[in-house]
Amino acid sequence: MKQTQTQTQHRPKRYGMAIDVDKCTGCGSCMVACFSENNVPFKQDETDKLLSITWLRVYKISNNEKFPNTEVAFIPRPCQHCAGQHEGHSPCVSVCPATATDYSVETGIVSQIYTRCFGCRYCMAACPYHARYFNWWDPVWPAGMEKSLSPNVSPRMRGVVEKCSFCFHRYQQARDKAYAEGRREIREEEYQTACTQACPAGAIVFGDLNNPEHLVHQIVKPDIEHHYRSHNPRAFRLLERLGTNTKVYYLSSRDWVRKSGDNYLPGEPVGLQGKADTHG
Repeated sequence: MKQTQTQTQHRPKRYGMAIDVDKCTGCGSCMVACFSENNVPFKQDETDKLLSITWLRVYKISNNEKFPNTEVAFIPRPCQHCAGQHEGHSPCVSVCPATATDYSVETGIVSQIYTRCFGCRYCMAACPYHARYFNWWDPVWPAGMEKSLSPNVSPRMRGVVEKCSFCFHRYQQARDKAYAEGRREIREEEYQTACTQACPAGAIVFGDLNNPEHLVHQIVKPDIEHHYRSHNPRAFRLLERLGTNTKVYYLSSRDWVRKSGDNYLPGEPVGLQGKADTHG
C-alpha cells in the first residue's frame, strides 16, 4: 500500500542502520569512533575479551573453503535495537527488573539508564547478540586523556551494564537545535551516529526507517505491515527467525554471508527465515 504524506508524518520515528558487508573492509574505524564518542573505557591489557567492553564489535567470518576459494567478510555488530513482535518487547527490556533498560516509542531506540541499573545482568543473558557488557571496573584513563573525553556522554561506573545507544545524545542535540530554530523535524544529516560518519568505505547508512526520504529507508525497503522485513533481496537481519525485529540490517550479494546471519539448516534456501517470524 502506498504511504500517504499524512501517514508518514504521524508515524513515530524508527531509527535504524543498513550495513553493506560487501563494502566493509574490517578496518575498525567504526569501533574507534564509537570508543571516542561514547567514552567507552578500556584497559592496558585487553587480551581477555570476556572483560572487554566494545559497544560496536567487528567480527570476521569465512566461507570455510580452502585456498583459492577462501572468502572472508566482516560483520560490524552494534546493539540491534530490537523491537520484538509487539513494539517495545525487546528481550532485554522485558527482563529488566529495575526498568533500567527502556524502549523509546518516539525513536525506536533501546536505551540504558545507568543510575537505575544494579548489575543483575538479566539483560545480558536475554540478549541473543551479546551486545551488552558488564562494567567490572571504574574507568581509568591514561594521564591527560580525561581532558579529551566527550562532554556529552557520562562515563559509566563499575557495576552497571552498558551498550550502544545509537549515539542518542546526538539525537537530543539535533532535536534541541531544531526546536530552537522553530522546526519540529530533524533533518537526516543532523542526526548521524559516530560509526556512520567514521566509515571510510561508506558501508554504514543511518536514518529513519519510517521516512521514505531517508537513504536507509530507500535501501532497506522495510515492510511496515510485517515487522519491517526488508524487500531488498540483498538485505538480512541477524537471527531473523528469533522474531526480535531488529533495526540493524546487513546487505550482501553473497549467499554464504546471508546464511551466516541466521541458523540455517544444511541445504535450506535463504529466505525461509521470514516464514518463522511469527512469535514474540
